[in-house]
Amino acid sequence: MTTGGIAPAIASLFSGGLPLGLRAYDGSQAGPTDSQYSVELVNERGLSYILSAPGDLGLARAYVSGDLVLHGAHPGDPYGPFSLLKDHTDFGLPRPAELVRIVRELGVGHLLPPPPPPQEHLPGWRHRLEGLRSFTAWGRHSQERDADAIHHHYDVSNTFYEYVLGPSMTYTCAVFPTEEATLEEAQANKYDLICRKLGLGPGDRLLDLGCGWGGMVRHAAANYGVRALGVTLSREQASWADEEIKREGLDDIAEVRFSDYRDVPEGDFDAISSIGLTEHIGVANYPGYFGFMRDKVKPEGRILNHCITRHDNPRKASAGAFIDRYVFPDGELTGSGTIVRAAEDAGLEVQHHENIRVHYAKTLAGWGRNLVENWDACVAETGEGTARVWGLYMAGSRIAFERNEIQLHHVLATRTVDGRSGYPLRHDFGV
Repeated sequence: MTTGGIAPAIASLFSGGLPLGLRAYDGSQAGPTDSQYSVELVNERGLSYILSAPGDLGLARAYVSGDLVLHGAHPGDPYGPFSLLKDHTDFGLPRPAELVRIVRELGVGHLLPPPPPPQEHLPGWRHRLEGLRSFTAWGRHSQERDADAIHHHYDVSNTFYEYVLGPSMTYTCAVFPTEEATLEEAQANKYDLICRKLGLGPGDRLLDLGCGWGGMVRHAAANYGVRALGVTLSREQASWADEEIKREGLDDIAEVRFSDYRDVPEGDFDAISSIGLTEHIGVANYPGYFGFMRDKVKPEGRILNHCITRHDNPRKASAGAFIDRYVFPDGELTGSGTIVRAAEDAGLEVQHHENIRVHYAKTLAGWGRNLVENWDACVAETGEGTARVWGLYMAGSRIAFERNEIQLHHVLATRTVDGRSGYPLRHDFGV
């Protein structure tokens, strides 16, 4: 192994040392030689990505572009190597003396960032807002900006999502009734659990916010006789859901509408479900969000909020550079206590609060297996760079759920009026 060159210079950036082998295009090597996994830096552009955006963003850019190649793991499920790297990529620019050494060895030109991969989200509003103090109509979490962010992630390709998510077309945490349950069984079990938590029955009216491909809407209508309306900001999701509702013969009692939830004119719903929307709306908008649900549900009606959370509340709500640029633009995560407080401050009474964190790790493992099994078809549908983004995102998220860095919480609340909640002495939804 050489003592100088590109690989040792990069390895020196990793806190605690590089936990797997690294080979660079100049022939240099670093890290353990007996690791099950290794990475290969294949060109100068990859080096510039890493040095110009130190940390997970630069590594992600190199990986998505194919400039950083994994060995020992499938690109659709890089869980193994990234579980080793996870705690070592939080590095910023090197100290001045170290930076001088690296520049002397590798050249100052590598500190200039190359154009980011096409999968990186750099929409027009970022350029239009540059230098402006006021966000005006395109401010963070305006309806226009939220629609743009949702389009970036969810309108990739319905066919791609069919390969990755499976027949349920459900892109939220499943609830596994047993360790051996399949992903499809767990997704159906999740929807059924939410229906029971909401106390749904024949003839009830349900509003499902951020409904995706209509999984909750279709399950509630088909199994509980509910008249269900779902809304989504993804036109592709709404189109797919509309066709599936008709195919299942549910179009007399189920509807999925391409709409911002804030534009729903109907009210007086018996129950409201929000499954995976809260992450997108912004913490500053929680008062309006929970106030909207309070105003749309009947007195004594129930509301179920299902969302990814942090394991604490003081931490900044940002989801991180890679997630913001490649997966969920403008996504914000906070602790479940912040969500409970916002619901209560909006005048709702919280009746039940549950953490199903470990179920999301199992869900992500299932999606990773689906991506690996359908890799060639997914690459043909969206391109290898996009497929790599999803493999990296799902592996990283799985690790974060396993290590309790992020969680998944159900918060069940009622619109209690004059002390009447309509809630039984003890909850009766079987958990």
